[in-house]
Amino acid sequence: MSGIVGWVDYQRNLSGEAPALRAMADTLNHRGGDGEGQWLSQHAALAHRRFAVLSPADSRQPVIADHHSEPLAVALLDGSIFNFRTLRTELEGRGHTFRSGGDAEVVARAYLEWGKSFAERLEGAFAVAVWDVLRQELLVVRDRLGIKPVCFARTGPDSTSGFVFGSEPKALLAHPAVDPVVTADGLREVFAHGKKPGTTVFRDITEVRPGHLVRVHSGGVAEERYWGLTAQPHTDSLATTVDTVRGLLSESVGRHLVADVPIAALLSGGIDSSALTALAAGALREQARGAIRTFSMNFAGYTENFEVHPTMRATPDSPFATMVAEHVNSDHTEILLDTAALSDPAVHAQVMRSQDTPSPLGDMDVSLYLFFRALREQAKVVLSGETADEVFNGYFWAYDPKHANSQTFPWVNFERGHDTAVGGLGTALLDRGLRERLDFIGYADGHYREAVAEAPRLAGDSPAERRAREITYLTLTRWAPTHLDRADRMSMAAGVQLRAPFCDHRLVEYVFNVPAEMKRVNGQEKSLLRAAVSDLLPEPVLNRRKSAYPTTQDVEYGRFVHARFTELAADSSAAVQPLLDQAATKAVLAQDTTPEGAFAWVERANLEMVLQLDTWLTEYGVQLKL
Repeated sequence: MSGIVGWVDYQRNLSGEAPALRAMADTLNHRGGDGEGQWLSQHAALAHRRFAVLSPADSRQPVIADHHSEPLAVALLDGSIFNFRTLRTELEGRGHTFRSGGDAEVVARAYLEWGKSFAERLEGAFAVAVWDVLRQELLVVRDRLGIKPVCFARTGPDSTSGFVFGSEPKALLAHPAVDPVVTADGLREVFAHGKKPGTTVFRDITEVRPGHLVRVHSGGVAEERYWGLTAQPHTDSLATTVDTVRGLLSESVGRHLVADVPIAALLSGGIDSSALTALAAGALREQARGAIRTFSMNFAGYTENFEVHPTMRATPDSPFATMVAEHVNSDHTEILLDTAALSDPAVHAQVMRSQDTPSPLGDMDVSLYLFFRALREQAKVVLSGETADEVFNGYFWAYDPKHANSQTFPWVNFERGHDTAVGGLGTALLDRGLRERLDFIGYADGHYREAVAEAPRLAGDSPAERRAREITYLTLTRWAPTHLDRADRMSMAAGVQLRAPFCDHRLVEYVFNVPAEMKRVNGQEKSLLRAAVSDLLPEPVLNRRKSAYPTTQDVEYGRFVHARFTELAADSSAAVQPLLDQAATKAVLAQDTTPEGAFAWVERANLEMVLQLDTWLTEYGVQLKL
């Protein structure tokens, strides 16, 4: 993967703006240490930071597609176009010639051949920018599921003549015309726990929505959708559906194995990662590429002292990951994280910077970042089971009537069932008056109603089937983007490329229209996926219950968080102080015990969020305009 940035302005000459362009690109050095490049003209300036997984010697960016040495289009690519070889063959048949073996040049030539409709032909995980030299227009395109991030801001007088874009908000904030202003809606978005498409927490920065392209020209900016989920009748039998899922998933894994560097797999021992690992191991054997490397993450002492949580986690990962590794004969490594590593304030700050926003997830975010950082010297590209739960309805709240039939997002309804998160995860220590004024609950519920209203429907669906389709749509468009963004940011911050075969749009489109009863036969979550890979995995793994991403159960980590919060609360000059509820803060400080057990992270979330907020407000110089 890579980092991309650009600047278009129709009222000034950008050819001398190399220092400003470099400052933006330098914020994305973590996204690409294998090379850099920039291209400047009168009205457009583009820059790139390269993370090489294909043709390292001849795929420098920006890529220029020319005719008789006259540039026609200049392209940037973050991500991978999995069908680039097929497109290249077709384009060569149409008279195009190529100078490199990479996929970025294919993007540029595809644009020249098909115009903006080229987006529909791209398959993969990507954020693309193409400057049309003759038309003096820019296109920015994001992949269908939103695997790769890209955002933009308007600049120039009255924000009408200029446009800047980048892989992450930090790149835009490095531009002199973009300020870190956060309004009431931005702060609401911090606490919403259900990403609103197109938004960021910063007032002036907008995300390109998944499956959309943004066209920039002298007359303005226009956004268009080129892909979206649609409701279609499903007429296949269960047996045919199982076979089809197997075929689609196998093909997707095969496409995700294309690289000029070794590819590994993240293996938790759950059905998602185990299925990918087994399919990838078989494909690599057939290609005589050797055994697949697998990696799992565990906390020191976690397996030995594991405590069950009734809905989130019934078993530790380690025994199941080992079982799968032995079954497929992978070269397996368990990366062990101790509490000292999880308790490093510098790492917590780095995690916040990776995401450009505070998070209440604490050790979940930190452990994920540390996991990727430990992988950095061992695996450059890894397969991950991201989005399998969204596609196959793996979350318990997707079919628990108490949550699935609520009048808000089912995951939010679940969170509100806990005393310390009743007003929203991580909000309990915020000033009560501020909470009432910003109305985090009302914001989330309003967003929910908007999302349900746009969900595709099929005439003839029963109320139950209609609701099941809505829940799947909500998870794919409001829940999955948050997790995909988190996974991309954490992996890239550590110098690792993450690939998500379950995000293949053909698989997503097909399973989206499979009736709910086929996805959950005999009450077993993800039974459709389990049936599709039933010949590949040992029975205990095939029937293992869904387990959420692990959090540390070590009480010492809770003491670390409490100690940091105590220190911050005593600092009257801390940036976060005006946002705190003093009574709630005193109550926390008066506690002489630390939350323990499988769900202690929810109570810690309030403290973790305050700590992250303070770092964010300070390091980003956030201008709150509430």
